[in-house]
Amino acid sequence: MVGGGQLARMTHQAAVALGQSLHVLAVSADEPAPLVSPNVTLGHHTDLDALRGFAARCDVLTFDHEHVPTAHLRALVADGVKVHPGPDALVHAQDKLVMREKLAALGLPVPEFAAITDVAAAVKFGDAVGWPFVLKAARGGYDGRGVWMLSGPEEAASLIPELLAAGTPLLAERKVAMRRELAALVARSPFGQGACWPVVETVQEDGICVEVLAPAPGLSRELADSVQDLALRVATELDVVGVLAVELFETDDGVVVNELAMRPHNSGHWTIEGARTSQFEQHLRAVLDYPMGATDPVAPAVVMANVLGAAEPPAMGADERLHHLFARFRDAHVHYYGKQERPGRKIGHVTFLGDDMAEVRKRAALAAHWLSTGVWPDGHEIH
Repeated sequence: MVGGGQLARMTHQAAVALGQSLHVLAVSADEPAPLVSPNVTLGHHTDLDALRGFAARCDVLTFDHEHVPTAHLRALVADGVKVHPGPDALVHAQDKLVMREKLAALGLPVPEFAAITDVAAAVKFGDAVGWPFVLKAARGGYDGRGVWMLSGPEEAASLIPELLAAGTPLLAERKVAMRRELAALVARSPFGQGACWPVVETVQEDGICVEVLAPAPGLSRELADSVQDLALRVATELDVVGVLAVELFETDDGVVVNELAMRPHNSGHWTIEGARTSQFEQHLRAVLDYPMGATDPVAPAVVMANVLGAAEPPAMGADERLHHLFARFRDAHVHYYGKQERPGRKIGHVTFLGDDMAEVRKRAALAAHWLSTGVWPDGHEIH
């Protein structure tokens, strides 16, 4: 796996259970995966020689992130390396404009969009679809970074030249009037077998996912089925091998595709305890061309809450917070990523399972807040 972040760390845990050795290419030894994996090569994902040397010791190459240059991946494929997902698929997760153009050509629901090469193109787009509209970096954005809401021509004239001068490729999208955000997680093998988990609701704050509710509350069976079919079609049309996350906006008229990720994804962390087969094991099954595992949820309601670094450093250490959490919530499932705590940084997640979504969600939110801040919300007592 190229990349040493928390996704590689959790994939390593799944590999152990399958009797596999996950080899990790990491930039530094203090990343989340190198802290737990004995099979680590230090090197940069933009260094073709490092990638070639790393791939020579592996049976198949897959990814913790989408940042490996497409040209490097094509060179590895030409060398005979098994790369899953391949560069022709992965480019749709690397470049939002390429993704938009492909999905639109397939007739799939996407917001109106346009490439932005100068301020005039942005003003033309805003005048046509209405202000404000969403400006995005076509490559490299994540967790709310690389996304701007432009309210008018003056704001466009102020921001766009600076971004273009920095070499940031841009696209514009119509602002979608959405009810909520959904995510469909599927997996596909080289053999062509597909599998999908229940559609989930993702809750965002300041562009960062804070909660995942599985299954999405109140989602009709018909819409859930159509969203799963859409995600499986995307995986097939793009020839994705591995896990694919399709992030969507639910609107009054159905759904609109927001973004794609071709790797284990934050919206699927709930599957570790909440599904028969986790996204991490399924990703390994897919890239190794094993039969897909069952994806049934193991409880009526599962909630995953991200643990974010607090704005102010907590008074007590992470281990002490964990001690107190387990004393109060014996059914909490905690995953720390081995990261230094910084404001807004994803340092872990906590998952709860139960029968009532509202109650499970309440417990998950309280647990995540405590692990982040070391403070229970004012006036709340837990017995």
